Amino acid sequence: MNNDTQMMKGILEGCILKIISEEELYGYKTVERLNQIGFNVNEATVYPILTRLENKGHLKVEKRPSPLGPMRKYYFVTPDGQVNLQEFQETWLRMMKMVNELMVVDDYDNQK
Repeated sequence: MNNDTQMMKGILEGCILKIISEEELYGYKTVERLNQIGFNVNEATVYPILTRLENKGHLKVEKRPSPLGPMRKYYFVTPDGQVNLQEFQETWLRMMKMVNELMVVDDYDNQK
């Protein structure tokens, strides 16, 4: 599918907001968490999304010392980010229901 990348970016935005709403994280830990869940992403994918979410006002950043080098940027979800996350979750559930209905009906029809 040609638009996998665009679809994935939108999904990743919502997933990143969800992950950071549960635990304040710095960028690399966000990448690790996404990969633990099953996304196959790297810093080149995630950092632009973090920047975009910050620019939209959905995330705020706090620089903290790192035990291993330069300061780390920790991300927090803002009140606007919480609203966006809630909207994403509602949209995701609605879309998931529609797609699942279609796929299950299609699979059932193909088995007949």
